Parts: sequence; C-alpha cells; structure tokens
Amino acid sequence: MKHERNSTRQSSTAAFSLLALGVVYGDIGTSPLYAIKETFNPHHGIPLTADNIIGGGSTIFWLLMIVVSLKYVTLVLRANNHGEGGIMALLALATASVKNHPQWTGPLLTLGVFGASLFYGDAVLTPAISVLSAVEGLEVGTSAFKPYIVPISAGILVGLFLIQKQGTQVVGLLFGPVMLVWFFAIGAAGVWNIAANPTILQALNPLRAIGFVTNHGFASFVVLGSVLLAVTGAEALYADMGHFGKWAIRVAWFGLVAPALVLNYLGQGALLIANPKALDNPFYLAFPSWALYPMVGLATAATIIASQATISGAYSMTQQAIQLGYLPRMNVHHTSAGTIGQIYVPVVNWLLLVFVALAVIGFGSSTRLASAYGVAVMGTMLATTFLTFFVIRYGWGYPLWLCVLATGFFTIIDTTLFAAAMLKIHDGGWFSLALGAGVFALMLTWRRGREILLERLRSESVPLEPFLKSLLNAPPQRVPGTAVFLTATREGTPHALLHSLKHYKVLHERLVFLRVEFRDVPWVPVEECVVCERLGNDLWRVRVRYGFMDRPDVARAMELCGALGLELDPMETSFFLSRQKIVPVADNAGMALWRERMFASMARNAGSIADHLNIPTNRVVEVGTSVEI
Repeated sequence: MKHERNSTRQSSTAAFSLLALGVVYGDIGTSPLYAIKETFNPHHGIPLTADNIIGGGSTIFWLLMIVVSLKYVTLVLRANNHGEGGIMALLALATASVKNHPQWTGPLLTLGVFGASLFYGDAVLTPAISVLSAVEGLEVGTSAFKPYIVPISAGILVGLFLIQKQGTQVVGLLFGPVMLVWFFAIGAAGVWNIAANPTILQALNPLRAIGFVTNHGFASFVVLGSVLLAVTGAEALYADMGHFGKWAIRVAWFGLVAPALVLNYLGQGALLIANPKALDNPFYLAFPSWALYPMVGLATAATIIASQATISGAYSMTQQAIQLGYLPRMNVHHTSAGTIGQIYVPVVNWLLLVFVALAVIGFGSSTRLASAYGVAVMGTMLATTFLTFFVIRYGWGYPLWLCVLATGFFTIIDTTLFAAAMLKIHDGGWFSLALGAGVFALMLTWRRGREILLERLRSESVPLEPFLKSLLNAPPQRVPGTAVFLTATREGTPHALLHSLKHYKVLHERLVFLRVEFRDVPWVPVEECVVCERLGNDLWRVRVRYGFMDRPDVARAMELCGALGLELDPMETSFFLSRQKIVPVADNAGMALWRERMFASMARNAGSIADHLNIPTNRVVEVGTSVEI
C-alpha cells in the first residue's frame, strides 16, 4: 500500500511538472531568444572578446543559480499563503504577520502595491518582446521579411487576445508538451555548439562573472540591465505555486528547465566566440540552417504560451486585488466548470491588448523593448524580497540575524539589478514605469477611498441593536417573505433598511443582516464559510467569509444557512443592496480632490455587486444613497 501511495505521488508530481513547463516556465524559458543578444549589445561599450563572452555567460549562469534556484525555488516558494503564491498573496501574508507591529502595515501595503502594479507592466511587455523576438527569426533566413515583422507579431497578439474569452482549457493541454519539445530543442542546440567550442565551459567559474561585472568600469554596471533579462519570468514560479505545488515546480526547474537554459546560454556564447558576427541573432544562428524555420515556428508557439501564462496571471492578480480591496469590482468570467482558476476579465483583456499593441508598434523591435522590460521585472522581484523578510521574521519567528542573512544577500543583488535597469528609463524604461505608476495610483486610491467611505458610513449609521429594539417596541406591519440586507459593518443599520421603512412602512416577516468578508487567506473551508446568529423575533445576522482566491457565491451561502437553522425559500427572498453615490468635497479631510474624483469615477463604473457576489438579479432591490468624502 505504501508503495502504491508513493507511486501515485510520483506520477502526480510528474504530471504537474509537465503542466508547469508551459504555465510556469513559458516566460523564463523564452528569455534565450533575446538575453544573450542584449547582454553583448555593442552600445554597452564592452568589446566582444572571448574573455568577455565567457564572463557574460558566467554572469548569466550565476544569476540563474542565485536568483532563481536559491531565492525563488529554495526560499520564496516556502513563503506561501496556505499554498498560494504571488505578490498579492505574499502581501496578505506579510501584513498578517506584522499585525502586532502596526507601524509596518502602511509601508508594507505601499511596497506590495508597488510590486503588484509593476506586474501589469510585465504583463504588457512579456507578450510584446517574446512574440517579436520569435518572429524576428524570419529575418535570419531572408531580409525580405523585415517589413512584415511588426505586422505579423501584432496579428499574432491580436488573435491571442481575441480568443481569451473562449478560455484556454483545450489549448492549455498542449502547453506542457510544446514546452517540453522547446526545452529539449534549445538544450540540444546548446550541446551542439558547446561541443564545437568547449572553451565556454570556463563560464562555470564564478570568478569569470565577478571579473565581467567589475573590470569594465561603469559599462559593467550598465550591462547588468541586459543580463537581468535572463531571469525575467522568475516571479511566475512563485505566482503559480497554488496551481501546481512547490514540488512540481522544483522538479521541473532542476530536472529540465535549468539544464536546458544553461546549455543554451553557454551554447550561444560558444557560437559568439567562434563567430562574433552571429551577434545579429545568436539564438537562431546557433541552430543548423535547415532547422531555422521549424525553430521559428516552435519559438512562436513557445512565446504564445509565455504570453498566455502572463495574461492569465494578470487576470488572477486582478481577481485577488479586487477581493483584497485594491481594485473596484469587475466582471470576472469563469471559463472552465471543472478547473479552478481559469478566468477571463474583459476589462483587463482589452486594456492589455491596447497597451501591448502600442508597445509592439511603438518600439518596433525586441532590442528596443528590452530597455523597457527590466524595470518592471526587477521592481516586482525587489518588492518580493522585502516582503519575504517580514514573513520569515514576524510570521515564522526566525532570529533577526538569520532573516537578514537570508534576504539581505538577495536584496543587494535585486537592488543592483533594479538600479541598472533604471539607467534605461530614457530608452524605454519610462513605459513600464508609467504603466506601473498609473496602476499604483488607482490601487492606492481605491483602497484609501474605501477606507474613507466605510468611516463615513460608520459615523453616519444608526447602531443596529438599539434601532431594532425600538423598532420592535412598536413594529410596523410585517409582510410575508424574507428580506436580506447587505451591510458593510456589523454594528450599523443598513441604509437600505432605513429607506425601505421610510418608503414602504412595512417589515418582512424575516430579516437577515448579511455581511460578506474577504480574508487574507486564499481559501476558506466550506464549514467555516457561513456563520448564523439568531437575534430573536425572526431576525438573523449572517456572516459569509471568502478567501481572495474563492469565487463569491451568496446564493450558495444562503443554502448553507439551512443546516444552521435558517431555512430560506429562494422564491420568497429579496436582497436589498445600498449603492452609494460618491460626492467629492474639497474641504473634507480625506484625500486630495483629484484622488477623490478618481475614486468617485471608479466607484461609478464598478461592476454590479449582485453579479460579483452571485446574487440572483431578479431578487435584488437597490437603494441609492449619496456619501460625501
């Protein structure tokens, strides 16, 4: 029996590792298309000598080992929020860890939102640079394709975004096998070139990397802004942990992905030592001429997979941000009845398409896009490192010296790489920073606006229990049916109830005060989802709790109330919701007026709360109120 359990576990890990190849490693797996080419870009001012090629290859190798193998695969994957990863999950975990140290909450929220905002820049640039770099392989065969590179790339990306609403369940089955072929192909090309020029194996010596980043003055610092392209996509290892588990991700990395990437990078270096002119496109020129067009096709498929993984990541990030209170409600469509986590967010999809198209057309080449790419990637990685420190220090309770040692080394590396990436702001880095700054402002404004709104509602609300006591002393006429009033606070009387009494002057025979909470954990067990409290006189208080990865379903929660003594007939139940109209007021002690107006606009255009909570729309009554902030 034990042997059978071990066999099943091994089979499951192998299956998830295969799936992880597509979803998790699509981004970092396609970095060889442009990382070596940009590392040895002549504009950096470092001569393309054999010593420098070995040093550059060594720098890439050790960066993969330190940032990916040690930081993410070994350390960060341990900092999971009940099995879920990603910067929003880490932010929730970090803020929960410092609940006894409230002075850190504000800075951590700002830092986490900053990292999450830059992720959206990554979600725009990954599809653009990946597909462009793949299609540019056509130029290697003949220059006749050059005028068509941008239109072909744009066409592929438009098609990719257009099919998002159909879901990726069927196409997703091909992700793992396609990427398996991809990693074997790039690894084989690396072996072929290394065998022809084994001198490149000196790159495994860390002293060659140290020499490369110290012997060229300021140019050594500048080139780090391109070397970091080799680790783009490392954040996906952590973000997708909840889908595949850390063991599957680790097996895929050490078993196939890392060896294939190392072999390919060293193989491209070996090619450049033998033929410096191959710098025009060292990835494709590392293959035999007969394999060029098959590899262009395979690379295009691989970059589409990398793009899909990033787009899906943006959807998941948005869903988490909505439920953690950082973004307004949006329509979220679940595209698979059998697979959790496959969602489609129309607003995010079309905004990404617009910005991706602008990036492809505006920058026009993978080389120019590379300048914009590093800032977004390293900003998110740096935020992850800082948040991890607070988790292991305050959440796990490790000694301060150990926490500083564990994260300080990675902080130095991340800060250095981020600073090097910032040098390219004028060359395109401004694009990802502008995107991140826009999202950052939206997220902080929405969260702060909600806090102010709740404060106003709480200060203006009538205490519920005294109100009910006085109401029942001389009750109005009670009519058949159940009225469910959504309330933002436990102690306040819902505005919808006050307006209902004012206009209808009746009470339903049963009243339910429903509060929906989103906790800072990914999942809430079904048995803990609903809490019912009897208040007497057929009055009930119900609390429904969800995690930031749960799909809110109030209709289902009402069914669960039956086992707790509250039997509800759906056809006899009406839901009363309050919809606030936000009125910005300059002299109120809230936010700056422009932020108040932004919050009011976001609230006005937010999705329906009934749809968000899955409340039957034909049973909903909305009551509007104006709130000054």
